[in-house]
Amino acid sequence: MDTFARRCVATLALGAVALTGSLRAQAPEQAGDYSSGDWSFAGGDQGSSRYSTLAQISTDTIDRLGGAWVTRLDGGGSSRSTPVVKDGVMFLTAGPSVHAVSGATGEAIWRWQSDNPEARMVPSWQGLGLGGGLVFVGLASAQVAALSQETGELVWASAAGSVPPQDGETVTTAPVYARGQVFVGVANGDSGGQGRVVALDAATGEIDWAFFVVPRPGEFGHETWPQGSDIWEVGGGGVWLNGSVDPELGLVYFSTGNPAPMFGGELREGDNLFTAAVIALDMETGERRWHFQVVRHDIWDADIATPMLQYEVEMGGQTRKALAAMRADGLLFLFDRETGEPLIPIEQRPVPQDAGLLTADTQPFPVGAESIIPDCSYWRDRVPPPFELSCSAFTPPSVDQETVVALSSPIPMVRVTPMAFSPQTGYIYAQGRGHVGRAKRFADPWISDNRPGGYLRLGLPESTGVLAAVDPTTNTVAWKQDLPGGRLGTSGPLATAGGLVFWGAADGQLDAYDAQTGERVWAFQATPAGTRLRPGPTATYAIDGKQFVTIPMGSEIWAFALDGTVPPRDEPLDEPLADLVRWTGPPPRETNEVETSTLRENPSWSLGGSRGALDEHAFNPQRAQITVGARLRIVNNGELGHTVVAQDDSWTTGLIEPGLFGTVTFDQPGTFLFHCDEHPWALGEITVVP
Repeated sequence: MDTFARRCVATLALGAVALTGSLRAQAPEQAGDYSSGDWSFAGGDQGSSRYSTLAQISTDTIDRLGGAWVTRLDGGGSSRSTPVVKDGVMFLTAGPSVHAVSGATGEAIWRWQSDNPEARMVPSWQGLGLGGGLVFVGLASAQVAALSQETGELVWASAAGSVPPQDGETVTTAPVYARGQVFVGVANGDSGGQGRVVALDAATGEIDWAFFVVPRPGEFGHETWPQGSDIWEVGGGGVWLNGSVDPELGLVYFSTGNPAPMFGGELREGDNLFTAAVIALDMETGERRWHFQVVRHDIWDADIATPMLQYEVEMGGQTRKALAAMRADGLLFLFDRETGEPLIPIEQRPVPQDAGLLTADTQPFPVGAESIIPDCSYWRDRVPPPFELSCSAFTPPSVDQETVVALSSPIPMVRVTPMAFSPQTGYIYAQGRGHVGRAKRFADPWISDNRPGGYLRLGLPESTGVLAAVDPTTNTVAWKQDLPGGRLGTSGPLATAGGLVFWGAADGQLDAYDAQTGERVWAFQATPAGTRLRPGPTATYAIDGKQFVTIPMGSEIWAFALDGTVPPRDEPLDEPLADLVRWTGPPPRETNEVETSTLRENPSWSLGGSRGALDEHAFNPQRAQITVGARLRIVNNGELGHTVVAQDDSWTTGLIEPGLFGTVTFDQPGTFLFHCDEHPWALGEITVVP
């Protein structure tokens, strides 16, 4: 048994708070850079370390931690936002709204929501920025808005994307404020266009500069795109995740997304700079100071998919100002953040090739590094026939492959959730999900809405979750907590000077771990058992000498403190939730008809226009539900003959020619698997209810 088993709009004015000495840890020399009483940035501080010097809640006092307050957020929608806290007031986004609430009680102070639903001024799910008495928020309309921190009134709103707006463009990053500027990334919805980093004047909203991820003709890096072609104009490279700044060096850091079309490598010969890269830009001018591309010619959506963080480390007898970026396969890339020099050597290794996709011959790997997610040995005995396991995360997703499944391919699973760093332990904390997926794509390179797991995870092993600590001096895993894949949510770790790492799970539970050892020391079930949600990242702050830990859970925001009296909603589950990986697809559909093939469609706004292709080997729906005694009709809407059989050989439709159908009747309730006899990788599931 682990140790945790021990045990509307109101007006409110809050003054600045002074922290007591009891709340401070023995601070390292750079403690002034870390969060203390306030949590003023989505990442806690300008470097996004997600570390706080508060230590009132510690490994010694964790047994006293309880719910201090819980508030349901008005306005509709749930929150995945990191709360930011300044002078006792908490700010966060939820659905269409920006909220300000009392950090001491959860009482509402103000709420902002656009009164024009046509304008798509929906706030970013990643959170907010604060500075100069303003609250900065990125919007789905590819705008950045500034609200009065005191009243919530709109001060200005400026376009950070194209003018007129381009379909798919949005600002998903939490704005970062520094030296009178606001820095955001513009994502592209994987619909083409070009991602960019934009700096705005914080007082007026005027654009100071914009850095386009895909270089223009004549610019450095343009030679890494096909010459004599306009494909670079829709090259992608969306900037999805929060950035960080180092005002002392005058640099701002962002990671960039995949090129477009996502899997269409045959259309964009070359490395495709600056997609799937770390970029360091001059804060004043937007000029590139340095970059490193973690995936060359990305055809896997395998870019950096979790926000980067800054830290300091002793290496070679000297203190280095460092930047950590985790690739989607769970490997850390560690750089000197002034020069871009790798702190752990990086080598180029040969990877599997597909001449038709113009794959890069090598990909970069940190020497001696350990991934936080399981390697191929974990999956070797778990992948059943007819599937074949490829152990390279860079197995090309080929048109001709039907049975090949690859390690975390084509979409690896260290994604979205932030990392944390503790100067006490020297560790970087991160979460990830290991899984295997089919390495297949459609012939049409413009169809990007064909993520191979979408209909094809049935029959493959469940994912596995991981919360891990990595020692950046060696780039090896210091400790690891193996978790059911279903517990992995969208929270991410928080480290504190109390020697703790807090982490929220998709089952509505908040856990605390010993930062040094990884032992779980506390748990609190904030939602009824069996809940499935996307919790936001945790934050911590102090008001009048009292430390709080806070986390959004769906449409509620929770705060915890020592001797808190709000009880948990339920006991922690004895059995973990079933696998929640999104590619298991939707719940069973009530229907008496299943088709043998599925039409995959690209939304009309997507790159390449409105397009479609028939997936001959995917039942539609893959998971169906009927009542006992009902007759299920299986229609062959494809171009090949299909014989549908029960996984246990208890029934068969016989051969169904194209355009015809077969039937089967179930007289007992239960859940049953079936497949195509000619194409056994095509799997379906039928749930029979009384």
